[in-house]
Amino acid sequence: MQYQLENKLLSVTVKEQGAELCSIRNTRSEIEYIWGADAEVWGRHAPVLFPIVGKLKDNQYFLKGKEYSLPQHGFGRDKDWLLIDRDDNSLTFQLKEDSETLQKYPFEFELRALYSLEGSSLSITYTVWNKSKEDMPFSIGAHPGFNCPLQEGEEFEDYFLEFEKPETLSRELLNFGLRTGEKQLVLENQNELPLEKKLFSKDALVFEGVQSEWISLKSRKSGHGLQIGIKGFPYLGVWTKAGGSEFICIEPWYGVADREDSGLDILKKEGIRLLPPEDKFSCSYSIKVF
Repeated sequence: MQYQLENKLLSVTVKEQGAELCSIRNTRSEIEYIWGADAEVWGRHAPVLFPIVGKLKDNQYFLKGKEYSLPQHGFGRDKDWLLIDRDDNSLTFQLKEDSETLQKYPFEFELRALYSLEGSSLSITYTVWNKSKEDMPFSIGAHPGFNCPLQEGEEFEDYFLEFEKPETLSRELLNFGLRTGEKQLVLENQNELPLEKKLFSKDALVFEGVQSEWISLKSRKSGHGLQIGIKGFPYLGVWTKAGGSEFICIEPWYGVADREDSGLDILKKEGIRLLPPEDKFSCSYSIKVF
């Protein structure tokens, strides 16, 4: 089932499966900002990544000597969430553990995703509660995919990413989804990154320590685009499918994929967070369109 939020500027759609954002449409210009999930290219719109971000080495981890298995980006994106609250401007979805998740991730938890619409902006807040009696390791992240180009007559290469501040950033190269430890300089005291499909020939750009509080996707031709608020997130992924596709993902993360030489102890995994019993963690990002 899908649910809609609408004001004078935007129409937003979110579905129960994965609590996944499916559409942000400008009601005046009719521009659709969210990728249409073409199954032959990439069959998702904006998945929620939980309880891991990225890929585990061998898709496995160990906790207190016991082996478990989780798919890339975890299971949150594939579960049916429950709509627990709504009003004219917001939707709140909830996910809890079940018999299936406990086999992969032996913790009782509650995860909420709050979508709030105000003017030309949509804010998304994730809140994780540890309902278990021991510390709970987790990661959480967003994976929104945006149409690029946004309008007919434009091409992917007409777009660029603009950071709030000049950045010096290196990507960590990936090999079959795992970080290799090899770095490649992408920006050196610059705040603009032109989009070229060859940038993604070696998979996603994975950045750590971005100083900017926002990053924008902009068209040099039309001036249309969007701004993502990423304040507080320690990692940022930027991705499109190798070979060239008409979308770009801008992904704020609390967590990151394993390295090729990673140990499998999830309590020592880079980027993992430990949440004490009955404690909660919240983070938010925003999407403002123009």
